[in-house]
Amino acid sequence: MNFSAGLFWDTDETKFDYDKHAGHIIPRVFMKGKLDDILQVIRYYGKEKVKEVLTNTRYLDKKTLSFAIALFDLKKEDFRCYKLSQSTPQHWNY
Repeated sequence: MNFSAGLFWDTDETKFDYDKHAGHIIPRVFMKGKLDDILQVIRYYGKEKVKEVLTNTRYLDKKTLSFAIALFDLKKEDFRCYKLSQSTPQHWNY
């Protein structure tokens, strides 16, 4: 796959095993990538695999979570990251 420059600035993309590292690649692309990157990931992995990885990841920012909910027609309660954020109290949340 050919992602936007800088998306994996901390990793050597030439050494990626796309199937083995799907749990790292998919959330990063959805949170930091462009629409073309997201479409590439969906074409490569398929909608079901992307949905499975995103619903089981430990962290997604609010924007990415909302996008995934709309894209896959799910509820926020279906996402592990949402359940974890609800169980962790925030201090001084203004």
